[in-house]
Amino acid sequence: MTEPADRSEPEPAATPGGSAVTPADAADAARLVAFGLQPKLQPARDQEYTELLRRHREDPVFARLADAVAAGLGLVVLEVSPRAGMAVTAAEDSVFAVRMGDYARRAATDSADRFLHGLAHLAVAALAFPRPEDLADDGYIGRLSVNGVDAFVRQACRRLEERAAEQGENTDPATDAPGLEAAWRIWVRRSATGATKDARRPAGSTTGIVGKAVAFLTDSGFLQRTGDDNGGTYRTTARYQLQVRDMAGSAAMAELLELGVVPVTDGTASLLPAEDTDDLELVADAGLPFHS
Repeated sequence: MTEPADRSEPEPAATPGGSAVTPADAADAARLVAFGLQPKLQPARDQEYTELLRRHREDPVFARLADAVAAGLGLVVLEVSPRAGMAVTAAEDSVFAVRMGDYARRAATDSADRFLHGLAHLAVAALAFPRPEDLADDGYIGRLSVNGVDAFVRQACRRLEERAAEQGENTDPATDAPGLEAAWRIWVRRSATGATKDARRPAGSTTGIVGKAVAFLTDSGFLQRTGDDNGGTYRTTARYQLQVRDMAGSAAMAELLELGVVPVTDGTASLLPAEDTDDLELVADAGLPFHS
């Protein structure tokens, strides 16, 4: 009389085939999430990772279990696929969250520098994926360089200056004012390269700030370094594409793209040449970004 009641207890955790979810299943789900927290790990190079991704794709019960483990850790699953692995991003209240403010405080103590670090990250994202179709195309790879990002921001600053002048607005806003209109004066006043005795790039120069941003993105598995030309060249990863998709609706990114510094013609994104580059302090051989 009592046995049926005892045997019915595991049923809520049973799969459609009748087998209950086991502690081993939970461990595998957690293992998959752990793989997702290693952004530089490529699924194709790890057999266990590849197998767990296949299981997530083919076993709905295991997929729900892995997604629940991620949610419990404050992680948002962006995509689970062979190309991106288990791509996750941390919610604001997650212990895994890396906030831009924390990053900026580590990168610089000056409030203006922290503002410029945020602008550098915004510019990298805008250059990497300047069109909606770039973000929609899973096979698209954005390519950029440190000097190219700095050149892009300086051209964007020129457009903002021209727009402010046309509208008769104050062209010298306070450094703590919000928005891109306040950013251009801060950026263009800063030296692109500066100078050190051993020819290193000063951290406070604009290329130094961009260099710090792309190094952070590379360490996070969002970019891959491809060479040393033009201050360092980089290509985007599937994980970064997913991250930028998540932020593509931000007003600041939309405003930056609407400046038209990255034109769309035959499908190849490039920077518009400046009418007069002498006052833009552009780096020699800036190596403007290209996309494929």
